[in-house]
Amino acid sequence: MATLSIPASGTGKPRVLRSRAAGKLLLLALLTAVLLPLLDRWGNGSWPHALTIRLDTPLTTASDWVMDNRDSHPLFLYFFGYVSNAVIWAVRAVYLTLLAAGWAGVTAFAALLAWRVAGVRLAAGTAVAFLACGALGMWVPTMQTLALMVVAVLASVVVGALLGLAAGLSDRLDRALRPVLDTMQVLPAFAYLLPVVLVFGIGVPAAVLATVVYAAPPMARLTALGLRGADPEVLEAVESLGATRRQRLLTARVPLARKELLLGLNQTIMMALSMAVIAAVIGAGGLGDRVYQALASVDVGAALAAGIPIVLLAVVLDRVTAAAGDGTTRPRTIGWPYALAVTAAVALATRLLGVPDWPGGWTLGIAEPVNRAVDWMTAHLYSGVPVVGGTADWAGHFTTWVLDPVRDGLQWLPWWSVLLVVAALAWLIGTWRTALTAVLAMAAIGVLGVWEPSLDTLSQVLAAVAVTLVLGFATGIAAARSDRVERALRPVLDVFQTMPQFVYLIPVVALFGVGRAPAVAAAVVYALPAVVRITAQGLRQVDQAALESARSLGATGRQQLWQVQLPLARRALLLAVNQGVVLVLAVVIIGGLVGGGALGYDVAFGLAQGDLATGLVAGAAIVCLGLMLDRVTQPTERRAKKGA
Repeated sequence: MATLSIPASGTGKPRVLRSRAAGKLLLLALLTAVLLPLLDRWGNGSWPHALTIRLDTPLTTASDWVMDNRDSHPLFLYFFGYVSNAVIWAVRAVYLTLLAAGWAGVTAFAALLAWRVAGVRLAAGTAVAFLACGALGMWVPTMQTLALMVVAVLASVVVGALLGLAAGLSDRLDRALRPVLDTMQVLPAFAYLLPVVLVFGIGVPAAVLATVVYAAPPMARLTALGLRGADPEVLEAVESLGATRRQRLLTARVPLARKELLLGLNQTIMMALSMAVIAAVIGAGGLGDRVYQALASVDVGAALAAGIPIVLLAVVLDRVTAAAGDGTTRPRTIGWPYALAVTAAVALATRLLGVPDWPGGWTLGIAEPVNRAVDWMTAHLYSGVPVVGGTADWAGHFTTWVLDPVRDGLQWLPWWSVLLVVAALAWLIGTWRTALTAVLAMAAIGVLGVWEPSLDTLSQVLAAVAVTLVLGFATGIAAARSDRVERALRPVLDVFQTMPQFVYLIPVVALFGVGRAPAVAAAVVYALPAVVRITAQGLRQVDQAALESARSLGATGRQQLWQVQLPLARRALLLAVNQGVVLVLAVVIIGGLVGGGALGYDVAFGLAQGDLATGLVAGAAIVCLGLMLDRVTQPTERRAKKGA
């Protein structure tokens, strides 16, 4: 039976005016028309100087005060000093314990731990991973990184769990912590370093504390989520038995949140490892320092030799913590006393045999052959490809045809029109509060006096996100529609997702030179795995009944994709866009080290020169830019009460 599109009774409005999105845009246009005469007072070009607040003088004064009083003020002597000493003592204790256990003892303990949690297969993989770290000649740097990781992860878990506990038990604290955690989540890791270095100086304490600040939010979020998601019926049953609030927490809420707590541990470990290389900039040492030194000399082989152990550690820790949190019950064949006894016996045996350290003859040098391969690729791909041109030509064309026009276009737009576009995008997928937050974040960038560098960074982010989404959606669709493609991609995505951000910069610099194009290329490669995974998962979780219904109506595979799967997976696709934007921004900022310029260069310059004013203002602008992009790409649930 044919269906006519007739306006609802009592309404004669055209359909476009009955659309919620059209109504929002119309209201925004009317508001702009009313305010336009007022906005014209400050001009239609870049951000008006009259609306700028210069923070150079107060920040420089604060920086000078900290530098002058760091060795004498009671706050530094009796608080920050004790914190620094405690961190140094803890990292040194863990490191000496690892060295005392020797390569065989550490490998045995890690394998036994994996066996207890996940079974024999993962135990064998764990042993191979640790042995590979030694075979690459990176045993001592690996132990340095592992010691720093143990202390940083433990501190992150404690801080995150306490914050999550407070947010999970108190609505007021949850509302207060949410914007703080949102800000910490979108702030790129590189921006944490300058204020921490200012207080603690270059060294291990600053590296550990920067890692804690960066890695604690996932634990806090997931702890609060787990506590708030506890089954109300179970809680009521426990309360009916006369349990106190503390007993209800320890015997009901925390056990019911076990899966979320272990997932928080998993995410904290992953973020702490990703920070390991960045923290090398401020004296963390270990594998991160090797990668950072390789970046300075564009030594791809040395970077790969140090990057592989980081990836192996990340994969092993990810698998072990994921297995611990999947809820599967396994026969416990190994107890902790037995595991510790075996570890001690193996460590003692290697000491008696005189090989507590990794034998030098068992080292496999990969740096030289990798560098030869890179030299060949550079010689043949950089500028020697006929017809299509080399990678240097591609980088130049991408900069000329994409990056420059996008940057110039953004900087040419009137400042108020940029705010208008931000408001429209944020309001279309969220609420007016979302739009207001995004506009205020973007306006704060102008107030800080870094409008043009921020638009330069934004142009790089937009270009990288566009490329990432095209490649990510296409690959994710292929993985969702083919089990064979999904199985083939899984190990590749695992490796790419756990590779530290700095490692991506080295091969792209070798292939593309320095500039904004290499920063964009590294950002695309870094963000691509998350977009592919979220897209594939969202498409695979589409209601099978809807697909069966489409097939029964004779829909082709292409029609099923465009008319059923993609619309039903809209929220997953928006989440993929959101995560892609956040990850791209993180690497574009680090791209300031390889000629990306803009805010990334300002942060790097401030860190290198100890210039708090330049670095902190750029870091604040990055926070605002990340917050704006997060709000523009993150849909907000509308909580409307349904009337009778």
